Amino acid sequence: MSNDAAAVPRTPIIVLGVTPGDPPFRLVEINGEAVGTARDVLDVVRLAHHAGLTHVDLDDPAVVRWVGGGKYKWAP
Repeated sequence: MSNDAAAVPRTPIIVLGVTPGDPPFRLVEINGEAVGTARDVLDVVRLAHHAGLTHVDLDDPAVVRWVGGGKYKWAP
C-alpha cells in the first residue's frame, strides 16, 4: 500500500467557517492555497473563476467543501 498523498482526491475549493467581522467573512482555499475572503457565494464563484476554475457547482461535495456551515451560513 502506497502512502502517496497525490493519490487521494482533494476537494478543489474549501470554504472555511465564518470569521466575525464587519461584515463577517469566510476564508477560501483553492487547490490547497488561500486565495481570499468571501462575504457571500458570489465571492466564492469569483475567486474560483480568478483561480482558473470555470465550472463551479456549489452543491457538489467533490468540488466545494463547506466547513462550519453550508453555503447559506454567512454570520457567526
